[in-house]
Amino acid sequence: MPTIYLSPSTQEFNPYNGGGNEEEYMNKIADAMIPYLEASGIGYVRNTPDMTAASSITASNAGQYDLHLALHSNAAGPVGSGGIRGSEVYYAPGSVNGQRAAEIIANNLKLIYPLPDRVRTVPTTTLGEVVKTKAPAVLIEYAYHDNAEDAEWIRNNINAIAENTVLSLADYFDIPFNLPTTPVTATVTTPMGGRLNLRERPDLSSPIVGQIPNGEQVTVYARLPDWAGVRYNHKNGYVYSRYLSFS
Repeated sequence: MPTIYLSPSTQEFNPYNGGGNEEEYMNKIADAMIPYLEASGIGYVRNTPDMTAASSITASNAGQYDLHLALHSNAAGPVGSGGIRGSEVYYAPGSVNGQRAAEIIANNLKLIYPLPDRVRTVPTTTLGEVVKTKAPAVLIEYAYHDNAEDAEWIRNNINAIAENTVLSLADYFDIPFNLPTTPVTATVTTPMGGRLNLRERPDLSSPIVGQIPNGEQVTVYARLPDWAGVRYNHKNGYVYSRYLSFS
């Protein structure tokens, strides 16, 4: 299953119009993303508020990630402060996967941002978290936090923004997007005591990423028709649900 490096802003010095700061609200979005990531089988490693953009890049490059995702909000600067609105999704020129991820994210953001005509993708050669990461990278500037309406939109839509972002990740990785449910434990009950295949996607033609012995317990994090999203031995995947027993 895919794994991302999740990098919410560490810029606590950027104040929001009406109170709060960029680090605070981007970490709230990251927090809200976690149940959706887990339900959709997307692994993640996350930076911490005491890190910097540079140390986040170093940490990302030390691992093997399928996407580096930086979460930010924007500010217009002294000249236009408070007067600009919009969402911008940055990618590195020449990064085919980075651009594809940015376009998917921007298209989905248009569904929830109040001014969809002001959502755009932007190539950049200067943002370190986009151009210095080993993995394809995207940096999202969700809205302008020095604008009263944009700041209020972020405050009032933390969960919707998180859900929309993970939906985009599922689109990008071509995997099902699952709404989070309360995790439950189930026992594998296979015919003749055989092993149950753990698949990458809920499809019998999907690659097998592991096998689960009969009688073993798994954590079920998503329920689909005929399939269940499960976690076993720190690995996520899908199994045929008829071979699970729920106590």
